[in-house]
Amino acid sequence: MRTFYSLILVLVLFTNISVAQTRTPAKVDVIIKTNGEEMKGKITGISDENLKFIYSGETLEYTIKKSDVLRIVHSSGRVELFSHPVQPEPDRKKDDITMTASPVDHHNKIAILPFGFLMDRQPGSEEVGYQAQQDTYSFLVQHSAGYTILDPRTTNALLSKNNITRDKMRSFTMKEICDVLGVEYLIDGTVIQNKGAQTSSSSGYSDIKVKRDDNEKVKGVNSYGSTNSYSQQRYEVSVSLAIYMDTNASIYNQSHKAFLTNTDGSYSGPLEYLLKRCPLYRK
Repeated sequence: MRTFYSLILVLVLFTNISVAQTRTPAKVDVIIKTNGEEMKGKITGISDENLKFIYSGETLEYTIKKSDVLRIVHSSGRVELFSHPVQPEPDRKKDDITMTASPVDHHNKIAILPFGFLMDRQPGSEEVGYQAQQDTYSFLVQHSAGYTILDPRTTNALLSKNNITRDKMRSFTMKEICDVLGVEYLIDGTVIQNKGAQTSSSSGYSDIKVKRDDNEKVKGVNSYGSTNSYSQQRYEVSVSLAIYMDTNASIYNQSHKAFLTNTDGSYSGPLEYLLKRCPLYRK
């Protein structure tokens, strides 16, 4: 009988160990980069200058420069530290534009460029373009699960530091701008407003008072009145939206015109229509 109970106890312990092992998540390699980013997956190779890396749950292999790595926590628990010489500040300020970021740095990251703005086919206020950039960020950040969106302030600061203005963007490829911003996807848009019909209306009011004496004879006539008129300018509004990858590939390019004209030039309707149908949108 004692042997029987011992056998049952061994079986129970073996079952608990098996279940515990099944529930224990697989250990992964963790790379901590110099910019604070953490990457979890499996290191598949190491050379003198680079690392080969695959994200957990994915199959695509990326190349990471060792100079961008601060430390590695291997799946075994061993921690490997990397030291990098820091240049003096005056030397860093002399650095040219760097466009050597590896694709792994861009993974699932999005930047939104300041929009272009055309009023009656002529360049309009830059502030409208910046506002459209902010509106796109505010909308998309709520519907972009799995992506990291660079906030417009950071985007514009990086563009300014690298002298990439709206009128100079045609001198850069989309890949070059992606490398400067460190993103995989780039959103570029234009708001177009054209003057439509002008409506006007007027209204008037008048009053006449007749004064009479005791014999009902007319002594005098007083009259007064006023006229009001106003007009409204209506606008036809459309938005163009394009999305590029860090390979210069265009994955989305559409335009949409507001169904009705409006008096304030609002572009929110066409913009949201395009964003909801773009490949980066998540409900």
